[in-house]
Amino acid sequence: MAEVTRVPLKPINKGSLLMLFLGILIGLAIAGAFAWWSAPKGVDVDEVRAGSGGYPKADDVVFLRYTGKLDNGTVFDKSQDPPLPVKGILPEGYPMQLSGMIEGFRDAVMKMQKGGKYTVTIPAEKAYGANPPPGSPIPANADPTFDIDLIDFMPLQEAERRFQVLQQMMAKQQAPQPGAAPQAAPVPAPAQ
Repeated sequence: MAEVTRVPLKPINKGSLLMLFLGILIGLAIAGAFAWWSAPKGVDVDEVRAGSGGYPKADDVVFLRYTGKLDNGTVFDKSQDPPLPVKGILPEGYPMQLSGMIEGFRDAVMKMQKGGKYTVTIPAEKAYGANPPPGSPIPANADPTFDIDLIDFMPLQEAERRFQVLQQMMAKQQAPQPGAAPQAAPVPAPAQ
């Protein structure tokens, strides 16, 4: 068997090991900072009041109250309760279909529970981005904040069924009652 020629190695200086260790730590710190900086920012959901039960799904209809604000406190949107609810048919709050919302708002609402109150901050790329709605007070690349009360939610099919029941009730109320005297059409005002 042939013997391998042995080459004597010089011992490593203690200062060299320290420099190598510091170099590795600095490299890891730079890589971590770059990864954090370049990672997409998520939606920040802060619970103000806890809710209960399950969470809405992507195709549900939610009933909520919300106020949208900019960083400087300017309110740019606020929900208005429709002239509902009709007890036993529709809950309180403004009905919204989750599939029609901006991405960040939808993502936030899907992390909420019925009856809860939340403050949500949405990064611009998941909100209105560089092209906010024309004529709105929202500047380009704004990170909006929403205060949201999630009153209730239900599957889309159930919400559609309830809205149909409501339409039928309204149609019955507007239909002429049998035996009632027909009302004369209003006389148009003379042209001037």
